[in-house]
Parts: sequence; C-alpha cells; structure tokens
Amino acid sequence: MIECHVGPSPLGHILYRAENDALTGLFFVGQKHFPAGVPEPALSETAPASRVIAVAREQIGEYFAGARREFSVALRLGGTDFQRRVWDLLREIPFGDAWTYGDLARRLGLPPGASRAVGGANGRNPVAIIVPCHRVIGGDGELTGYAGGVERKRHLLTLEGGPGREQLALF
Repeated sequence: MIECHVGPSPLGHILYRAENDALTGLFFVGQKHFPAGVPEPALSETAPASRVIAVAREQIGEYFAGARREFSVALRLGGTDFQRRVWDLLREIPFGDAWTYGDLARRLGLPPGASRAVGGANGRNPVAIIVPCHRVIGGDGELTGYAGGVERKRHLLTLEGGPGREQLALF
C-alpha cells in the first residue's frame, strides 16, 4: 500500500511517501525531480495513516527544532545500483560536515571525472534531509545542485552548523 502525506516545515511543505513499512520519498513540494503522478499536493488535514510517515514527520520536526542529528525511520530506496551506492554513501556524511562531489567519487573508488555522475545521482535522491544530499558542495565550496533549491540547502547547512556555515558567510 502506498500513502502520500503533505506536512509543514520551516522550508515549505514536504511530501512524505511510504510503501507499506518504509519511507520511499521525502520531497519539498515543487522541488526539481518531484515525483510524477502525485496529485496536486496540499497540506494534509488529517494525521497520516502510515506509522512510518508519522515517525518520519516526528523526526523531521525534531531535526528542524535542533533536537535530532540522525534518523532511524525505515527507508526503501529505488533507483539504479549506482544511485543507491551514492545515496548509501550520503548517509555516512556526519551531521555538521560537508563533502564535495569529488570526495564522494573518490570514496566510491571512481575517477575524478565521475563527479558529474555522482552529482546526477545526488540530485535524484528521493529522500531529502534524511539522506543528506544537502551536505554535498562544490569543490570550491559553492552551494550547487540541490533539487530543493540553493536557499533550502543554505538553510539546512546553517541549521547543522557545519562547514557550510563559514562558506555561507561569503554569499
């Protein structure tokens, strides 16, 4: 059974998508790569029926309140084998830290030229925030390539107080 639920956040409405017992999507409404076939999302008037969505909403709320650094909600990520390798590695980036696309490529054992492919997979991450694609920055410290928009990326990095905080002061 698939359930979608739209909840509020300080950065705009978030669409949560779950299949059975796992979260399969967390998207800012209107972001790039928003899932096709989802009816016009509006703020949900009722509590989610899915336990996993209720847990995800609670954990996202704690994250924005500064009370959560890691997530424990069950995930089921689709995508290609390569995308899943990138997304798994994203989950290893510590809270408050930022890696470059080149860092990700090297950690995956790929040549430096693979940064673009890594960036493409990063941009297709179906579970924003929980799979922290916002913690990936350009090699020169630039905030680039966030499907939810650079302003949201800037806000998330600032919230986490990581290296992005110093770099953000430049912008």
